[in-house]
Amino acid sequence: MADLWRRHFLDSAQVLKHVPVDASSWLDIGTGAGFPGVVLAILGASDVHLVESDLRKCAFLHEVLRATATTATVHAVRIDALVPRPFSVVTARALARLGALIGLAAPFLGPNSCCLFLKGQDVAQELTEAHKCWNIVVDRFKSVTDPNSTVLRLTGIHHVNR
Repeated sequence: MADLWRRHFLDSAQVLKHVPVDASSWLDIGTGAGFPGVVLAILGASDVHLVESDLRKCAFLHEVLRATATTATVHAVRIDALVPRPFSVVTARALARLGALIGLAAPFLGPNSCCLFLKGQDVAQELTEAHKCWNIVVDRFKSVTDPNSTVLRLTGIHHVNR
């Protein structure tokens, strides 16, 4: 049980210390069981939107939100079906390789938005690949839960060809 708390809940919660102070809206893509989006909402993040295409997982998310008296919006769609609008912060955990993840997040980024992605031991290779398609400003932070993992904060995101 302690590993569950450290591996999932603490791993998700650590994102908060890397959020800009003026962040007012969140988009968590590929939410799954609610990591990190539901954890961030429980900890007080406002205007949290959870995107999950699996209807069973969405039912679970609704139940967790009800049971914890937490407010968040669950979108039962694939991310490419969600109407784009800018969010302050876009998060994801264990969804896709970095280049693809940036592509999924890009329609939801405004000029001052950031992405906070939890990445594993292949982060250096993923960053090298992502830089081929994306201009990004990268801040890397050591994970508090795994010495081989990283929290990436990405800003200034633009496609190389634009």
